[in-house]
Amino acid sequence: MRTKLRTGFTTGTSAAAATKGALQMILDRKKPARVRIRLLTGDDIYIPTHHCRLENENLAICTVIKDAGDDPDVTHKAEIGARVSIQAANENQSGSKPPEIVISGGEGVGRVTKPGLEVPPGQPAINPGPVKMITQAIHDVLKNHGLRTTVKTEIFVRDGEKLAEKTLNARLGILGGISILGTTGIVRPMSHDAFIATITSALSVARATGIKKVILTTGRRSERFAQHRWPQLAEEAFVQIGDFFKMSLEAAASQGFEQATLAVFFGKALKMAQGVPHTHAAKASLTLDKLADWALTITGNRELAQHILAANTARHAFDIIGQNYPGVISHVGKQVVQSAQRFAGQGMAIQSIIFDYSGNVVFDSDIQEIQTE
Repeated sequence: MRTKLRTGFTTGTSAAAATKGALQMILDRKKPARVRIRLLTGDDIYIPTHHCRLENENLAICTVIKDAGDDPDVTHKAEIGARVSIQAANENQSGSKPPEIVISGGEGVGRVTKPGLEVPPGQPAINPGPVKMITQAIHDVLKNHGLRTTVKTEIFVRDGEKLAEKTLNARLGILGGISILGTTGIVRPMSHDAFIATITSALSVARATGIKKVILTTGRRSERFAQHRWPQLAEEAFVQIGDFFKMSLEAAASQGFEQATLAVFFGKALKMAQGVPHTHAAKASLTLDKLADWALTITGNRELAQHILAANTARHAFDIIGQNYPGVISHVGKQVVQSAQRFAGQGMAIQSIIFDYSGNVVFDSDIQEIQTE
């Protein structure tokens, strides 16, 4: 009998929970045993606090222990905390002016030093999703206490710099600690057997409901963009395949789908275009050499090729290519189709869609040319 793997929560959720715990301690003068956090999915989760202490009447520190569930994660059991301060009571703001919230990174939180990531260089590696969750947590507490005041929270991670040595952060230009991440707030187990079983089951459900065209995305974010593009399709038509490029296409073909559409971001598309069967960073190191070669062949622009070679990430390379070289993006998209067709065989039609990082379609293999502004 297969045991369902346990989900966990992200470093971003941990940071939001630590912040909320510390702020509640300042205002309630007692340690909360647990705090309720609103996830980016709109769901709520209760996170137990670990250590909390009141430094003075306007400053508290609280930590939580990150629980990654059954996901193999170097940050599992990491102690993630927040040092939170508010203005003195006699300085609390009132009226319609919204409270000022300042979020910073402390010890063990990496700092971004290279372009190509969601956070610009010079800033702490706290992604937009966690920033939103932290902000929401602060607003919730202030609203419950009827306060409008400045709140400052410094996120820190015990032994974060040591944990970062086990990640690819340094290669990406994130130095001094780990990243505070999370696109939904929940960590879903990435066990290969469990994920493959989930993909296979999702495809089976889709076929059982009479669906002939399946939309394969690599995660929740690309899936949301795909659902927006095809609002008429049933929910079962959308299947998240994670990094399992080859396996998913083989499974879709074996179940008799007439067409599979890969709707992905440029980074995944680049790996797929190169025929990488499993697109996780740990399985296939991201190389931009091939992209630079393609760019040179297509445009004849050696300077462009050199800039691509020097790019920090595929996202950075995508920004360099921009709208000036649509032929390069188009070539990557067409190579995705060819790679996918090799894995799927000739009995199933393949379509590839490449999204930019705002969800706009920059390539569609079923359309000759994408019009961009």
